[in-house]
Amino acid sequence: MMIILKEMFYYFVFPGLLFGTGIGLLAGWVDRKVTARLQWRVGPPWYQNFVDILKLFGKETIVPRGRAATFLLAPYLGFLSLGLAAAIIGRALINPAVSFAGDLIVILYLLTMPAIALIIGASSSRNPLASVGAGREMKLILGYELPFIMALATIAIKSGSIKLGSILTYQLNFGSFFYSWSGAIAMVVAIFCAQAKMGFAPFEISEAEQEIMGGVLIEYSGIPLAVFKLTKALLLYTMPLLLVVLFLGKDLHPLFIIGKFVIFLVIFILIKNTNPRLRIDQAMSFFWGPVSLLALAAVILALMGK
Repeated sequence: MMIILKEMFYYFVFPGLLFGTGIGLLAGWVDRKVTARLQWRVGPPWYQNFVDILKLFGKETIVPRGRAATFLLAPYLGFLSLGLAAAIIGRALINPAVSFAGDLIVILYLLTMPAIALIIGASSSRNPLASVGAGREMKLILGYELPFIMALATIAIKSGSIKLGSILTYQLNFGSFFYSWSGAIAMVVAIFCAQAKMGFAPFEISEAEQEIMGGVLIEYSGIPLAVFKLTKALLLYTMPLLLVVLFLGKDLHPLFIIGKFVIFLVIFILIKNTNPRLRIDQAMSFFWGPVSLLALAAVILALMGK
């Protein structure tokens, strides 16, 4: 019984859902604050994202006719899956020894769930603009998943393991993968793929508020919309943390982890604020062209021991 309660604590509280969502909302505030300063604005207070979520929880939930169950359950698919990924990554950072065999592959699958949830929810809404957004999201997944898998494969080749704990242990003994040619290239690839996974510019193609008025989220309101917003916040916590584990895992002191997390967060924010939104064909050409070639080069260099 105690083991079950302990596992539930890891998943729901720390370092899983609650902790990850809270940090993600604060990271979202950093994003909004930096964006505001770049645009010569003051920006919101630190608690603004929390207030926005609470306001959404108090709003009416409007459900389109048709597939109501699928429409309402889709947001929770992405949120709960991502919470599990956050818990696995966080536990590996706290104690690499508790990592289980193949958890890197499990995380790869779990990180696709938020995008799949968006596709399912948008398709269930029967809104034409939501359908356009869902189609774009499906194409975007096909674009970034291949180079992202190759970036993870590079780390697996260099460490000789698909276990996060072993990957961290290898870096503790031999140095961060970022300081090798293949590791540095794979990190650049992973950053671009993470940018797309989080739905940040220039890859916010499925929402595109100025073009398709929110796209995949156009029919959502109230609590389901709040859950999608929380999922996006949790992504903003999970993706930088995963990159820290995979590429900068040399020192696991909390202050160093926080510093590395902030570095990745700032990189994502700067990319978001310095690039216009791409068309879906441009994004596909980008991921299947230069990004995939870079990922392939990283894999080849890793096989060569570089």
